[in-house]
Amino acid sequence: MVGLGRGTKIRNQAPDYHLEIEMKDIQPNDIYILSEVLNLRDTTPVTVEALVESFGKGWLQAFAHMEVGAMIPDPEDDTGKKKIPAPNSVAAWAKKAGVNSMAAEGLHSKLTRIFNRDYVTKKPSKNSVDVIVKALSLGKHVILSFGKYESDLDYLLVSNVLTRKIRERWEQATDAFRSSGAQEPRPLVIVVEEAHKLLSPSMARQTTFGVIAREMRKYYVTLLVVDQRPSQIYDEVMSQLGSRLSGWLGDEDDIHAVLSGLSGRDMLRGMLARLEPRAEILLLGMAVPMPLPVKSRRYNGQFWQDIFSMGKKGKKDSNSKPKTQDQHVKELGF
Repeated sequence: MVGLGRGTKIRNQAPDYHLEIEMKDIQPNDIYILSEVLNLRDTTPVTVEALVESFGKGWLQAFAHMEVGAMIPDPEDDTGKKKIPAPNSVAAWAKKAGVNSMAAEGLHSKLTRIFNRDYVTKKPSKNSVDVIVKALSLGKHVILSFGKYESDLDYLLVSNVLTRKIRERWEQATDAFRSSGAQEPRPLVIVVEEAHKLLSPSMARQTTFGVIAREMRKYYVTLLVVDQRPSQIYDEVMSQLGSRLSGWLGDEDDIHAVLSGLSGRDMLRGMLARLEPRAEILLLGMAVPMPLPVKSRRYNGQFWQDIFSMGKKGKKDSNSKPKTQDQHVKELGF
C-alpha cells in the first residue's frame, strides 16, 4: 500500500511507504503532457530545452529556485535609479540563455503549481518511484492511493511519471529476453479504478495509458479499466479493450460504449438488458469463445468460508480434507 505524499493515510492507516517524486525524475515530456492542464504556450519547448541545456537533469529544481521579477540596482548607473534583473532571477537566466524573458517568467508562474506540490521534492526520503517499479518486477501487488490529491494535475503528473518508468523497465526487459535470452519479463496488469478520471477524452490524450492499451501487450503489460460510466472513457482506449465484463447498464450511451467494436451488438444489447442487477455480469470479448452471462458471488465472509471449507460456525471440519486448487476453481464456476 502506497500513499501519495508524506503523511498520507489510507482509511486512517499508515501505508507501507509514501510516494514522493524527486524533481530530477520529472522530464520535459512529463511537462509537455500537462500542456492543457497548465495552459502552456507553444514557446514552452524552447524554454525547457534551454533549461535542460543549462542545468541538465536538475533543470526543474534550478528553475524552481529562480525568482520572478527580482531586480537590483545597475552597478554601472551612478544615479542608482536604473534596475537590472537579479542574478538569481528568471529574467537574468533567460538573457544569458538567449530565450524570451517574458515567456520564461510565464512558464515559471505556471509551473509553480508543480513546485508547490508536497509530494514533489528535492530530496525524498527514498526513491519511491523506483521502489514501486522494483516491487512490480518482483511480482508484488502495489496499490497507490492519491488521498487528498484529486486534481487533474495530480492524476496526470503522478501517473505519467510512474507509467513512463514502468514502460521503460518492461521494454528493456522484453528486448533483453528476445535478443539475448535473458529471463522472460513477468506479466504486469495496470488497474485503473474510476478510469474516467484519467481516460476521459480530454485526459486520455495527455496520459500514456492510451499507448499502453495500444502497444504494451507485446511488452507483457496490459491495462485493466474499472468504471461505472464507460461512456465517459475515450473511444480509442475502449476500442483496445479485448475482453470486457459488464453488469446491468441502464444508460444508452454506456451500453453503446461497452459494445463498441463488437459484432452482434443487437443480440448483446438484449443480453445486457436481461441481466439481474447486482447479481449477474456478461463476459464477452477475446477471453471467451462466445458471450457468457455469469452469476456473481458476494465477496463476504461466507465466500471465504466456502473457499476454505469452513463450517457454518466458522470452524474447519476436522474430518474434511483440504480441497485442491482444481476443486476451488471448479466451485467458483470456472
